[in-house]
Amino acid sequence: MGFSKGQLIARLKELQIEFSQYEHPVVLTVQDQAKYVGHLNGALSKNLFLKDKKSRFYIVSALTDTKVDLKILSQRLGLGKGGLRMAPEEAVGEILQVPPGSVTPFALVNESARSVSLLLDQGLKAKEHCFFHPLSNDVTISLNAHDLDKFLNSIGKPPAYVDLEANPPVGKDQPPDLAALVPSDVTILLENLNITASSVAREKNNIAADIKSKVVPEKPVKASVGSKEKTTNAPDVLASFFDPEKFVEEILEKTSLVVLSEINAEAIKHHGDQLGSVVSNSIRKQLTVELNNIATIFKNTVYTEGFHAGVHHQPNRL
Repeated sequence: MGFSKGQLIARLKELQIEFSQYEHPVVLTVQDQAKYVGHLNGALSKNLFLKDKKSRFYIVSALTDTKVDLKILSQRLGLGKGGLRMAPEEAVGEILQVPPGSVTPFALVNESARSVSLLLDQGLKAKEHCFFHPLSNDVTISLNAHDLDKFLNSIGKPPAYVDLEANPPVGKDQPPDLAALVPSDVTILLENLNITASSVAREKNNIAADIKSKVVPEKPVKASVGSKEKTTNAPDVLASFFDPEKFVEEILEKTSLVVLSEINAEAIKHHGDQLGSVVSNSIRKQLTVELNNIATIFKNTVYTEGFHAGVHHQPNRL
């Protein structure tokens, strides 16, 4: 169960954070909130709860007049143009454990939100006071950015202030400037694991069977005169490396098999809360060489295809 409004306010008092509290009817939008506190000396903010394609979550807290372009922000995080979207409403309750309309940086106090990344509008630092809901949208509290930072540091979430309207170029020589704010890909909550040895084995067999069904049978190639007999068909072997989607699929299948081989009832019992790092290290150890080889083959295949395409499309010389 998540923190309550009263528990959060008590925490702020324990931290000796100065704030003002304003009770009002339930509000669902910034515009509605402004009706009750907009006349006071403070800055209202819009708080976006976002999700990327890998189900990693983000809170973006921006001043109401700050323009947040999700496509640009997605690129700056290294997620591609379509990498960010609004998180589903059920995730607000399950992960942040607050009602709709109550998303603010304070929701990160809940353990279920420990992997959520927070991006704060740098404009908040220039404001004398900022308004946020304290886990409930029937009250607003006012505090300055320094005290907000104090709270975030107390829960292990160092604040990250960002120019949300910036649009720096992203390319080969210009990496995404906000990539460090992307949450870790894998967070294992052991208390929520419901894995048995039989279910792991069953899943391993399902994946192995699926991979086997996708493998193209090797066809012997007739040897030409004076050459040694070949037992593999090169075009079939390299077929997956012409298609980036198949290339990624192969990597994911290999990784899935390693993960499933490591996570079992005995491993959970033996490693406890260290299981996540144990599995991560094992994946790194077992797959580094193999994935490097796959990536090299993909790179060489792309290079070869590009070379052949250039030769075939070369204009006839006079």
